[in-house]
Amino acid sequence: MTEENREIQEVEEAQENREIQESRDVREVLEVEDAQDAPEVEAVRDVSEAQDSAVQTPGEQHPDESKPPEGFEATVESVIEAVLFASDEPLSEARLADIVETSAKQVRELVESLNAKYTANNNAFRIEQIAGGYQMLTLSPYNYWLKKLLRARSDNKLSPAALETLAIVAYKQPIIRADIEAIRGVAVGEVIRSLSYKGMVKIVGRAEVLGRPMLYGTTKRFLEVFGLNTLKDLPKIEELKKPSS
Repeated sequence: MTEENREIQEVEEAQENREIQESRDVREVLEVEDAQDAPEVEAVRDVSEAQDSAVQTPGEQHPDESKPPEGFEATVESVIEAVLFASDEPLSEARLADIVETSAKQVRELVESLNAKYTANNNAFRIEQIAGGYQMLTLSPYNYWLKKLLRARSDNKLSPAALETLAIVAYKQPIIRADIEAIRGVAVGEVIRSLSYKGMVKIVGRAEVLGRPMLYGTTKRFLEVFGLNTLKDLPKIEELKKPSS
């Protein structure tokens, strides 16, 4: 290993160690703040409950949510369907039978009946046996379209931290990570990796300074998401409104 490569490795290791320490410091601060806020949150909850009791008129009663609405009729089959539709995890026969108030045998029979109807209607889902229970799942041939949906959700969802970092990169590019952290005041390694994964940020070179740190810039995907033709279409700094105090 050459002396230059050794220096680069030492600089990168030092940066990673600093990110880990800063992450720990932030987590400790948040834990302390949560502990300090707990009594205040409890007090607010008590006041809210007291206000709710005060506005309730004498003799007023809340609807009985432990029973179906009056006049509504549901079959055991439709209840099983509703429960499985709403559940995000497999439910065992015993659990379903307990919720629906029927027998495990009838649960099996009605699941088969529902699947027969789904097949006849060419529905995109079935009730499958997963991990010892039943769960409503989309059929595998539809994965092509579902992946596009999940990818679109992932690409378009940016946290405030990601938006702030992306704005810095957009206006200051090409820029090294240390300069982004100097502006934001926090470590941005994880945010940069997330933006790179989403295709918003890419490595555009290396800076001519000690360690040759990587330079970051925005991508064509960034322009597409924000409806820009070129980077020249970004709002001028003078045009941006200052945040209200």
